[in-house]
Amino acid sequence: MNIVILSKGPGNYTTKRLKEASIDLDHEVRVINYAKCYVTLEKNEPKVYYMGEEVKDVDIVIPRIAQNLTKYGSAIVRQFEMQNVFTTASSISIVRSRDKLRSMQLLSKAGIGIPKTVFARDTSDFDGVIEQVGGAPVIIKVARGTHGNGVVLAETKKAAKAVMQAFYVEGVSFLVQEFIQESAGTDIRALVINGKVVASILRQSLDDDFRANTHQGGVGKIVKLTDEEKKTAQKAARATGLTVCGVDMMRSERGPLVLEVNSSASIKTPELITGKDVATQIVNYAVLAARAGRHKDRIGA
Repeated sequence: MNIVILSKGPGNYTTKRLKEASIDLDHEVRVINYAKCYVTLEKNEPKVYYMGEEVKDVDIVIPRIAQNLTKYGSAIVRQFEMQNVFTTASSISIVRSRDKLRSMQLLSKAGIGIPKTVFARDTSDFDGVIEQVGGAPVIIKVARGTHGNGVVLAETKKAAKAVMQAFYVEGVSFLVQEFIQESAGTDIRALVINGKVVASILRQSLDDDFRANTHQGGVGKIVKLTDEEKKTAQKAARATGLTVCGVDMMRSERGPLVLEVNSSASIKTPELITGKDVATQIVNYAVLAARAGRHKDRIGA
C-alpha cells in the first residue's frame, strides 16, 4: 500500500520508526511536511499538493500534527479524507483532542474519571472557582498546550489568583483542576491502537516537578495496568474518536483519572522501555482498516 506520514520532523523518532516499519512490511512510504502542503478545491476535485506536485494514489495517511499547527494540519488531513483516504487519526478527532476543554467535556459525558475541572471567563469569582476544585493547591492549564507546557501548579489561593488574572489579561483561555496529591510527579501513558492497550509506562519526574512528561525531563518505567486502568484508557480513546493515541492518566484514591488523550503521542519511550514494536502495530492496523474500508463514513467536519 502507499502510505504517507504527515510530519514536520523526518528525523523524529516516531516518524522514523513508522517509516522503517512501513518499509519492513513492503509498503511504499513517503514522509511529507504538511506545513508545506496546500490544497485546491473545486467540484468533486479535492487535491493536495506538496512541493508543487499533486500527492496522488495515497491509501493511508498517518498524521503527526504539531500542536501549534493543529488547525492547518487537520485541514490537510481533512482533504485526504475527502479523497476517501484512510487516516489513523481523523481530522475531527485531532481537533477534539487538542482542545483541552472540549476533550474534558467529551470524557465527562462518557462517564470517564477526570480531575475536577473548572473553565471560566469571568474573573470576579476567583474564590468560587478555586473552591470548586477543592481549594489550593490547584493546577492551572492553558486550554491549548502539550508536552506539559502551559501548566502551572499554584500552591496557594493567592498564587492561583495571580496566575488566573495574568492569563485573563493576556486573553488566554485556561482550565483550573484539582491537585491530586497522591499522584504528584507521576502519571501513566497508555498507547491505544484500535481499542487495545499495546504498551504502557509509568512516568516519574526526576525532581520536585509535579509534571511527569518525559519532554520535561521525567523518566519512564514499565508498569502493569489494572483492568480498570485498561478499560479507562480504551474508553477515553473511544470518547475522543481516536483509534491510535496516547492516554495519560493519574492514579488516585478514587481510581484512574484521565489527564489528556494525545492524537500524536510519541512512541519513543514506550518502545524503548517495553521493547514492544508499536510502530509495526500501528502500520498493520492502518493497512487492515484501509483494506476493510472502515474510514468511508468518518470524514471530519
